[in-house]
Amino acid sequence: MALLLSFLLLLELFWDTSALGPLSSTKGSDGLEFELPTTNYETKDSYKAGPIGVLFKMVHVFLRVVQPNAFPEDILRKILQKKFDFSTEYEKPENVVLTLKIIYYEIGIIICAVLGLLFVFLMPLVGFCFGLCRCCNKCGGEMHQRQKKNGTFLRKYFTVSLLVICIFISVGIIYGFVANHHLRTQIEKTRKLADSNLKDLRTFLNGTPAQINYVLSQYATTKKKAFSDLDNIKSLLGGGIHEQLRPKVTPVLDDIKAMAEAIKETREALLNVNNTLKELKRSTAQLNTSLSDVKRNVEQSLNDPMCSVPPVATTCNNIRMSLGQLEDNTNLGQLPSLDQQIDNINDVLQTDLSSLVQQGYKSFNDIPEMVQNQTTDIISDIKSSLNSLGSNIENIGEQIPIQDKLSNFMGYINDTETYIHQNLPTLEEYDSYRWLGGLVVCCLLTLVVVFYYLGLMCGTCGYDRHSTPTERGCVSNTGGIFLMVGVGVSFLFCWILMTIVVLTFVIGGNMEKLVCEPYQNGKLFQILDTPYLLNKNWKYYLSGMVFNNPDINLTFEQVYSDCKENKGIYTTLKLENSYNISEHLNIQEHAGNISNDLKNLNVNIDNIVLLDATGRKNLMNFSASGIDTIDYNVYLAEMGKAPTKVNLLAFASDLEAKADHLPQGSLKQSLKNNAQTIRTVHRGQVIPLEQSMSTIYQSIKELQLKSSGLRVKVANILSSLDSAQDFLKTRISSIIVEESTKYGNTIIGYFEHYLQWVKISITEQIAACKPVATALDSAVDVFLCSYIIDPMNLFWFGIGKATVFLLPAIIFAVKLAKYYRRMDSEDVYDDMENGNIGFHRHHSTQTV
Repeated sequence: MALLLSFLLLLELFWDTSALGPLSSTKGSDGLEFELPTTNYETKDSYKAGPIGVLFKMVHVFLRVVQPNAFPEDILRKILQKKFDFSTEYEKPENVVLTLKIIYYEIGIIICAVLGLLFVFLMPLVGFCFGLCRCCNKCGGEMHQRQKKNGTFLRKYFTVSLLVICIFISVGIIYGFVANHHLRTQIEKTRKLADSNLKDLRTFLNGTPAQINYVLSQYATTKKKAFSDLDNIKSLLGGGIHEQLRPKVTPVLDDIKAMAEAIKETREALLNVNNTLKELKRSTAQLNTSLSDVKRNVEQSLNDPMCSVPPVATTCNNIRMSLGQLEDNTNLGQLPSLDQQIDNINDVLQTDLSSLVQQGYKSFNDIPEMVQNQTTDIISDIKSSLNSLGSNIENIGEQIPIQDKLSNFMGYINDTETYIHQNLPTLEEYDSYRWLGGLVVCCLLTLVVVFYYLGLMCGTCGYDRHSTPTERGCVSNTGGIFLMVGVGVSFLFCWILMTIVVLTFVIGGNMEKLVCEPYQNGKLFQILDTPYLLNKNWKYYLSGMVFNNPDINLTFEQVYSDCKENKGIYTTLKLENSYNISEHLNIQEHAGNISNDLKNLNVNIDNIVLLDATGRKNLMNFSASGIDTIDYNVYLAEMGKAPTKVNLLAFASDLEAKADHLPQGSLKQSLKNNAQTIRTVHRGQVIPLEQSMSTIYQSIKELQLKSSGLRVKVANILSSLDSAQDFLKTRISSIIVEESTKYGNTIIGYFEHYLQWVKISITEQIAACKPVATALDSAVDVFLCSYIIDPMNLFWFGIGKATVFLLPAIIFAVKLAKYYRRMDSEDVYDDMENGNIGFHRHHSTQTV
């Protein structure tokens, strides 16, 4: 009840506040992220009964069988409308019909209760009559046992039946013990449950102002981010404009810069080729001289007289005929000079095209700086507007009436805690009495079933089938006495037990069907949400309490479900009807000046010249320098030739071989010396000449490649330059507007994102009321239903089951006691085996 009172006090908080919720995380663009502080609660939002829950479900099944009717929503609505007052005009037809409906709904419980009451009234009467009857030696009171042919079967049948019944009774007693102990254990947990819920409610109340302050304080983070972007307008806005223009401008400047480098490289290549060509001409002349000297020396050697003597004459003639191969193979002297082209390139290089390109780069790269210089005053105005916006945000926080209400409600929580702590010991004391009473009830039933078990054990173990009824042993007789004692105790106390069962059954069964089940499936809230039920003038009772406007569709079911889903109180209680946060968080209302200032950003970027007229003329002069008209194929053809017509090494080897066939003498030695001279010429002149010609061949190929299509390349560059310059002239204004809008939207977006987060936090997350739903669940579902009603229902179910089975147990115990007790008289037969009819011998009569 204390927890239920706590929930009602929480509802009062709802009616008086516009609260806000626990945790949220919102990540915006550019890394702007907001996250509410997390709130941890102790109380679990679900309860599990554990293994005993199976027994509770069994009782629920039994109640559904006894009470199969659906939840009586219409009946309860009518009862609530009459405010439970049936004392007046009860004879009206509608009251009679309502009474009949109540009886029809309760018919199962009524029948069970009537049967229980019959049991309560009849069992003492039957016990009294049974006792009187036995005192008159009737109803089995005569201590005489008739001999029957099926006596053994009957004894075994009565024994097994009573044993089975005792087992059923024992199971019921165990249910009673378990339920009685479980109820006491759960009552002991009530203090911890109440403290946990109250602590969570305090956490909920104390955390809400901190969350509101946190949300409002995050404006400083947003403003800091905006200030950072405003201070970096050079890189953000200017850089954005620069990046938009870069794809069109930078390639042109890069091409001009590359062309400037190409002009220098072309001059170097021309100079290299021209100088190398001159060196080659000198080297070729020296080679011709050397070859002529060798040729002349060989001819002088061949004038030796031995050359006229066969067969030496043949060798000398062969040598003389091969001397024509010792000649130069190139015509380098006929190649034209490159001096004119070099002079043209030198004239082009008198203008520093690279410097002109760098000026174009600088003019283009100065755009961010120009943007920063032109927006200084506007940025200052925007910062002032942002500072004033902060005060507007703080005013919104002050307009939400929550701080005072929370402090007032904290007093209610403290009073509730005091009430619980004062009355809980009384509840625990009363529960100890209840537990003791339940223990006595279970012990009484245990005593009865123990007598039956002892009777069965002693009677079964002490029974001697060879003994006559009057000669039965002490153990067997004791077993019969135990059975009759059990019967007597049953008659004495069973009506008291059934009275307890009926009372707890009616209370517990109705609480389960009318409170616990409808609370769990939400139908109880639907009853409370019936229009004009709790107040005949209000359509929606809760909205009438919260807003004093009963026409707003605010229901208990919706509030509970929203709290169960951990939604914020603003959404849960539809507080937009009293304070519409959306209207107060309009970005245009709070940041109109900022938006206007950002839209009025006026950046003027003109007079950007990528390349002036001098640079353009320089490019055209380069294209007209004539390097593309050089006949590179003539140079390449000459450079691709061998320096000599014959391989000098092969010629020298051949000459030396021919000399070896000559006889010893001056001729042979002279030819060998000339062969060695030829090898020296090859090493000293031909090989360096070949290397130089190969190098200049590659240089000419590169020069040819660079000069190929030079006029087209320069024309394309100039065309791209004109296009880029025209693009800057015609499109830069639209790009500035586009980037300025994007930049302004980014700044405004920070505050739109922040205000949207504030709106979401206030409407959905701040003061998430799950602790309230948990407190209500703890009060009704856990404390009332799980802690009290379920164990109480299991208690009457077990005790009732055991008590009902006492009735057949009495019958079988009385029947079975005849077979265990020692009789005063018996039927005697002279010849039992032959089936002779005996006579009745009796002694003094004893009744029990």
